[in-house]
Amino acid sequence: MPIHPRESDPAVPDPADPAPEGAVRPPRGDLPRSGPPTGPGPDTGEEPGPDAAGGPAPSEDEHTAELKELEDRWRRALADLDNLRKRHARELERERTVERSRTAAAFLPVLDNLELALTHAGSDPGAIVEGVRAVRDQAVNVLELLGYPRHAETGVAFDPARHEVVGVVQDPDAPPGTVVEVLRPGYGDGERQLRPAAVTVAKRE
Repeated sequence: MPIHPRESDPAVPDPADPAPEGAVRPPRGDLPRSGPPTGPGPDTGEEPGPDAAGGPAPSEDEHTAELKELEDRWRRALADLDNLRKRHARELERERTVERSRTAAAFLPVLDNLELALTHAGSDPGAIVEGVRAVRDQAVNVLELLGYPRHAETGVAFDPARHEVVGVVQDPDAPPGTVVEVLRPGYGDGERQLRPAAVTVAKRE
């Protein structure tokens, strides 16, 4: 069967044929290649990780060092608090010792006078009574100087803060509710009271 040569389509130009003068040929070999974009991509809204933004995360050794530092500061604070407590206890005990010494020293003259009274007891028995009374007055004066005045008044109104009733008597000469007799003197006032006075009170009609 005879083969007839294929006739070229006059509408399709042959790429090997030179382009007519003034015609624009399509570029060859300069078409964009497909593949991942090389420029900055669109914003996806994801924040960068810690390694990208703030550098590497703290290591375990750094956490251990910080923990040891905090523990060391805590131990030092406990030691300071314990030292403060011990120093306060020592100062308090020293103040108590000073107060006890001051009180005891105030009563030394009272003991000295008692010794003198006992020494002269055989020579003049009447002088013993005066000596004991003088010693009693001196002791009362010492207590008053220490802040504990003596209360042994009669004829005053009964005060539950200063008096302790040990008996009620009928006394027509005393107004009802007044102190008739003091059986045991009291010393001190208010919060600094050593003891209340033991008294008998006139009965109310």
